[in-house]
Amino acid sequence: MARVMVVDDHPMWREGVARDLTEAGHLVVATSGEGRQAVRVAPAARPDVVVLDLQLPDVSGVTVIHGLRAALPQVRVLMLSASGEQQDVLDAVKAGATGYLLKSAAPAEFLDAVRRTAAGEPVFTPGLAGLVLGEYRRLAAEPGGRVGAPGSAGTPRLTDRETEVLRLVAKGMSYRQIAERLGLSHRTVQNHVQNTLGKLQLHNRVELTRYAIAQGLDADG
Repeated sequence: MARVMVVDDHPMWREGVARDLTEAGHLVVATSGEGRQAVRVAPAARPDVVVLDLQLPDVSGVTVIHGLRAALPQVRVLMLSASGEQQDVLDAVKAGATGYLLKSAAPAEFLDAVRRTAAGEPVFTPGLAGLVLGEYRRLAAEPGGRVGAPGSAGTPRLTDRETEVLRLVAKGMSYRQIAERLGLSHRTVQNHVQNTLGKLQLHNRVELTRYAIAQGLDADG
């Protein structure tokens, strides 16, 4: 069960999403139709996941992400939007969204996305994950885009297993896929990712993926 806040300016859509979440066993701690209100109430509501629309009447979803992350650094944001435009997706992810799902997704796909977002996995509508990984590779290729390798001066050293998991994260693999590849349990993979996040002082797997690509860990080999 996750504590979820739903932010969408269409009342029927917002109420339907909240109902689906409740029926699936999640706790809907707050709903809002405006971005500024969502940022104000989030600290008291303490959601694990915020399901957020991109287009809101007062401010953009990207602005809301910045406000939420400032108030609750560990919160995970799942964008649920009608827009699949490349720039919208990239802007949301760069702002700190954990995942991006189109509103055309089936209810079961949406509920699975909430569960995975709560676990810290980046979740994207098929086709969008490749777009995000491609942008990370482009940023990593820019001058100054690379950062110190694990174990270098000033950077905490990762274990061999943590580095191995990080390499598969950079390839865009899910926890389940990594677990199957390495013969580990899903929980063990989660623990390795959480330990790596802590060592690198990163907040979520989106940031971790960008870090890993900046290290060139997505390369074959």
